[in-house]
Amino acid sequence: MARKMLIDGELEKHSEEETRYDFDLFVIGAGSGGVRASRFSAQYGAKVGICELPFHPISTEVIGGVGGTCVIRGCVPKKILVYGATFGSELEDARSYGWELNEKIDFNWKKLLHKKTEEIVRLNGIYKRLLSNAGVKLFEGEGKVVGPNEVEVIQLDGTKISYSAKHILIATGSRAQRPSIPGQELAITSDEALSLEELPKRAVILGGGYIAVEFASIWRGMGATVDLCFRKELPLRGFDDEMRAVVARTLEGRGITMHPRTTLTELVKTEDGIKVRTDHGEELLADVVLFATGRAPNTKRLNLEAVGVELDKTGAVKVDEYSRTNLPSIWAIGDVTNRMNLTPVALMEGTCFAKTVFGGQPSKPDYSNVPCAVFCIPPLSVVGLSEEQAIEQANGDVLAFTSTFNPMKNTISGRQEKTVMKLVVDGETDKVLGASMCGPDAAEIMQGIAVALKCGATKAQFDSTVGIHPSAAEEFVTMRSISRRITAGNPKTNL
Repeated sequence: MARKMLIDGELEKHSEEETRYDFDLFVIGAGSGGVRASRFSAQYGAKVGICELPFHPISTEVIGGVGGTCVIRGCVPKKILVYGATFGSELEDARSYGWELNEKIDFNWKKLLHKKTEEIVRLNGIYKRLLSNAGVKLFEGEGKVVGPNEVEVIQLDGTKISYSAKHILIATGSRAQRPSIPGQELAITSDEALSLEELPKRAVILGGGYIAVEFASIWRGMGATVDLCFRKELPLRGFDDEMRAVVARTLEGRGITMHPRTTLTELVKTEDGIKVRTDHGEELLADVVLFATGRAPNTKRLNLEAVGVELDKTGAVKVDEYSRTNLPSIWAIGDVTNRMNLTPVALMEGTCFAKTVFGGQPSKPDYSNVPCAVFCIPPLSVVGLSEEQAIEQANGDVLAFTSTFNPMKNTISGRQEKTVMKLVVDGETDKVLGASMCGPDAAEIMQGIAVALKCGATKAQFDSTVGIHPSAAEEFVTMRSISRRITAGNPKTNL
């Protein structure tokens, strides 16, 4: 099949020399973004090869697996553990709904772990079949770039094979980082946390981002004592400050001990567990210490700088708005570019790449109004601008509409945990700039709200929408009273 590639509005001129390439596209990394780009490129008629490290739940520099971080050691197994942890409080609440349960309810961690592993093995197989069904050639081994149009694959037996490609796509994602403190080898990252042989009774977590608050909720929900240490006044830096405070209160309400403005200075192995020292002089004892202190682009072993590909100071691949590097034949998508590090965003970037290079449709990823969720218990979900971002960007006043209420389910169970919803609106245009929610089913509700924001919905359109009753979601279309009006240009907080 003939392929015409449309780049920057001009069709690339094909020459007879193209036949010398083994592949039209070779992808290094078969995570969500790499698999999407490969499949869609193949559907446009491209001859595609892709390589990925051998499968294992815990990654190293030479172990990975088709499906990538999200499927094998990220979003999917984490959400399974979140579901498992949520049942604890659900069972407590069930008593108020007439369910007669034994006082002591046992939790079998090993059973859940086994089921989780079964599921990621199943998904690993599905991703392999997706590639095969699309006609993509999968190579198992470590890939590196050895020239603008050449990749080398180190196979499992150590032999090296080189392939030429018209285009090379880097989609190797990111890897968890460890802070350099004495005893850091005693700690684990999220990779190991998803595959622990024993459920910890005492956990100390360093970090204030997604992974930190999610694992705090998971382990606390399964009965562990949890200490959460983070550098700022509130967790989840970058999110709406009001919603960050809601999450912090909720975590505390669930029994998690919060240590704001705190970092760890030393870990020491003792007979009673791991002794954890903080910069405030506190000493904590833990069975497990989790470092959830960020991730770094996975570029170390790719040989990119040697062939002239520019990286930034974090090691991320520098790309233009079409995901192209400074070398015209080499592209990059997903976390390895450190743009917006979310699985659905990597999927979007992979789709845009295939359209641009092989579909004759130059397509730039659109990073506006991308919804996301933090699966703490209960979850936080947001789309669009936070109040702070809106104040910073708006020309006129910003209006905040908030609703805090006791979910209907809690009125019977007696659980003292409020749901909070928020809309941020441009005072001049009435356009809804952002929405956020902390409460049960927040992610499911926010996906629908994201469609409205993508369409440019106004507050008047929200108000004219009939709600579903009784539901928590209807609060988003019944918030009539302005909670506060903020003049643009007010200084941003530093929580």
